Amino acid sequence: MEESPEGNSAAHYFNIFMTGLIIGNVLVVILETSAPLHAQFYPVFFAIDIISIVIFTIEYFLRLWICTIDPTFQQPVVGRLRYAVTPFALIDLFAFLPFYIPFIIPLDLRFIRVLRLFRIIRLLKLGRYSDSMKLFSRVISRAKDQLLLVLTVLFVFLVMASTFMYYAEHEAQPEKFGSIPDAMWWAIVTLGTVGYGDAYPITPVGKIFGAVVITICIAVFALPAAILSSGYIEESQKARVIICPACGHRIEGHEKDHNHQKEKATDQDGNS
Repeated sequence: MEESPEGNSAAHYFNIFMTGLIIGNVLVVILETSAPLHAQFYPVFFAIDIISIVIFTIEYFLRLWICTIDPTFQQPVVGRLRYAVTPFALIDLFAFLPFYIPFIIPLDLRFIRVLRLFRIIRLLKLGRYSDSMKLFSRVISRAKDQLLLVLTVLFVFLVMASTFMYYAEHEAQPEKFGSIPDAMWWAIVTLGTVGYGDAYPITPVGKIFGAVVITICIAVFALPAAILSSGYIEESQKARVIICPACGHRIEGHEKDHNHQKEKATDQDGNS
């Protein structure tokens, strides 16, 4: 259930407020890992966390209550259960649930500290309020089949490259290529064109194979970027607002109908 703030100023300002609140929460999580800042501003950090928890909790249960407005979740019980397991609803739940767990289940203090780090999940809530994140989500959804194919090819190539490099280098460098999983580190760094330099082939066969891998990975690694770029262009074109100059409607396809009517009217005038 996505927001449609267009034409609704209240929803627009609410989205801005929630975006600022989420970013503020993430900044608090980052800053409080600094011991001096945590000691000096702990009351401020704690207050922001409590206020955020209250807002996120109320927001979640309000969404759960009104989700039946959407025809997809219109059944009072089953519909709400279906909504509760949607990705956005789960993100909303985990944004505040770790705060309440220690009050319900007695936990080790170390585990409580781990739960507090789960507040970083709130960053994912930006996807609900940010138009850019929504666009990115649509691009990923549109190109998921192509991306899955490319990732499969990359995985197969990763396994093959690390296996061949293991057999080429494990005798000369047992500490760096002692196993295929060890060789996978070299393959991942090479496929990513990062090149840390901590592991590299030294045998003639290894160098030749490494050169082949580098040449191939430059082409293969460019495919996801090309697929995403194409998806962005297509989604951006679809998202463009179409305003009919005659009646002011912003209904996609309306302009085509209007042009058709104009052409028809022109033909009639010409015939008369």
